[in-house]
Amino acid sequence: MTAGRLLARTATVPVLLVMAWLAVSLPLLLAGYFRPGPAIVLFVPAAALFLWLGLRERPSAAEAEEKENAEEKEKTEPAAKAPRWPAWGVLAVGLGFLVLQVLMLAEQVIVRRDPASYVQFATWLADHGSLPIPQSREAFGGGDVALRYGSPAFYEVGDDLVPQFMAGLPLILSLGAWIGGTYGLLVMAPLLGACAVIAFGGLVARLVGPRWAPLAALLLALTTPMVFVSRSTFSELPAMVLLLGGLALLYDARRDEERRAPGGGGRRWGVSPEAGKAFLGGLALGLILLVRIDGLRDVLPAVVFAGLLVAWRRRTGLPMAAGLAVGAGAGLAEGYLLSRPYLDYLHRSLQPLLMIAGLLVAATVVMVIVLRWEVTGSRLRRAGAALSRGRAPAAAAVLAVLVVAAFAVRPLVQTVRRAPANADDRLNVQFIEHVQRLSGLPVDGTRQYSELSLYWVIWYIGLPALLLAAFGAALLARRLMRGRAPEWLLPYAMTAWTTVLVLYLPGITPDHPWASRRLIAVVIPGLLLFAVWGAAWTMRRVRRTGYGPSAVRRAAVATAVLLLLPVVLSSAGVIVSRTDQGELAAVRGLCDRLGPGRSVVVVDRSNADRLLQVVRGMCGVPSARTVSSATPEDVRRVIGKIYAAGRRPVILGGEARQVAPYVQQPDGRPVRAVALRARQDERTLTEPPNGTWSLTIDVWLAEPAPPEGGDGG
Repeated sequence: MTAGRLLARTATVPVLLVMAWLAVSLPLLLAGYFRPGPAIVLFVPAAALFLWLGLRERPSAAEAEEKENAEEKEKTEPAAKAPRWPAWGVLAVGLGFLVLQVLMLAEQVIVRRDPASYVQFATWLADHGSLPIPQSREAFGGGDVALRYGSPAFYEVGDDLVPQFMAGLPLILSLGAWIGGTYGLLVMAPLLGACAVIAFGGLVARLVGPRWAPLAALLLALTTPMVFVSRSTFSELPAMVLLLGGLALLYDARRDEERRAPGGGGRRWGVSPEAGKAFLGGLALGLILLVRIDGLRDVLPAVVFAGLLVAWRRRTGLPMAAGLAVGAGAGLAEGYLLSRPYLDYLHRSLQPLLMIAGLLVAATVVMVIVLRWEVTGSRLRRAGAALSRGRAPAAAAVLAVLVVAAFAVRPLVQTVRRAPANADDRLNVQFIEHVQRLSGLPVDGTRQYSELSLYWVIWYIGLPALLLAAFGAALLARRLMRGRAPEWLLPYAMTAWTTVLVLYLPGITPDHPWASRRLIAVVIPGLLLFAVWGAAWTMRRVRRTGYGPSAVRRAAVATAVLLLLPVVLSSAGVIVSRTDQGELAAVRGLCDRLGPGRSVVVVDRSNADRLLQVVRGMCGVPSARTVSSATPEDVRRVIGKIYAAGRRPVILGGEARQVAPYVQQPDGRPVRAVALRARQDERTLTEPPNGTWSLTIDVWLAEPAPPEGGDGG
């Protein structure tokens, strides 16, 4: 196997395996039977089918490579002459990244933000295999008006609890839990991150050239956002694998279609190689919705692209459209069947997005009809040809630069604020005010700092990379308007579309590195892709001016250093900082103290938010929280009802005084069940993160005595 083929296949294997797993696990979850036995038994043939469809090539591929045009040969080199070091370089970067991230793995299992919420979601799926989560009110004597059962990321709906997020990531994490328990679940994050790094290298090898793939993979791996999200269970990780792998599969489908010999050789079981890859590429992009519902915004350009392929009568058009529809349909079905409260919570942004998506699909259908009808299609093609010969390509290039310039001057003309519209928004305002006080900034909780979004990008990839990305985007825009570089059409459209929308409205709490997760899914990989392409274009021009090979190599090394140095300097403090350590041991210690046959009541808000689902899912003990207006008499009434149900109550709080009124008398006293002292990620608003903050979690426990006349269960 040639080095180029090895790199191409290695970069697409992760996305094929992820799709195969989701394809078998989602139906099992919908059926309420997501268990290790059936999931793994079904996964093996599904994975074999996906790998067969995604990795096979036409028998005439070697001959077709020899007929590629001169520019493509200059960019990619014939496979027979391509050096092996780019393939091994990308794999080495991915493996090194995996090892480092496993060593620095964060143990976010106590719920404070999204990663631990995903861990608890996945833990429940791995242990029970179905949704929703029962509240177990019978363990509290049938419930009480002073009790609630929901917590952040776990909505209380009737007598059930519904996890907040989409099920895609928890379904993947569950496999790690089955293999290695909670630690195996956590290690899935670095594994997915390494897969995303390798997939990015594979995409760069296709679009820019194999020699640039190791540098691109290293740039992505060293950015603070990539380091940050790959140490914890973030949904951006599988979304990146699906996006980058899907684009690579669609590139391969186009290549196979161009190599298609007259007569259509290479068909197997009625499915041609290009059709299979196009379907899988569309499926990968559509399945992004199963892991991130806002991924619907990112894949909208793919709808138009699939329509263009159909209109141009390309054999990959209908398969891609079918795959996109199946993947997106699976995500939406899961959302409305299992995660409906989450979608309801997002209705202010989701409903307009769904409306836009519906209108775009309708407009794409009209576009296909108009382009395929000879009367209108011929006129539009002539108009497009005239446009490509005029000033439009230059105008597109200028527009790309102007967009970057507009975001650069945005802080001078705008300060973004948002008034709170609900209880969650008001909590967010309080959090921003808290961070502002700690940072010595003017206190204004409505500030969103979105006007700084381009400077966030500069923090993480550096000014040289941003300037090269703008340069590359401008040149590519001109090429695309001239009808050249068609392989760039979809990657360019998705990157430009999502980057502009995300930079304009990040839609996330603006503390860093937390807010950097909004950039890592598309913006940073896309801009790095443009930057590396701009660097490769520059090196080709240097070579064509007559400089010798040694001068070109020195220029290439200098360019690589110029790109790498700001990234390394930016992420140095984060790479060497371990955060969220000791949480797993703390939770296991708490579970051991609780033991079986208990019913846990949490009396303070902070620990209720953090521990309610932890106790329920990881300890296997029913848990509830008191309402804000509950009195000690209410708690004692609940204690009596728990004993009457034949169980033993346990009261948890954040301070000894909160649980002391319920301690077993006369000689009992509260016990500190958790005393965690650790470090957490820094929270900065106006400068890049480079360190950590302290983290303190205390949990006090009391075991109440049975009420008078009770037998204690």
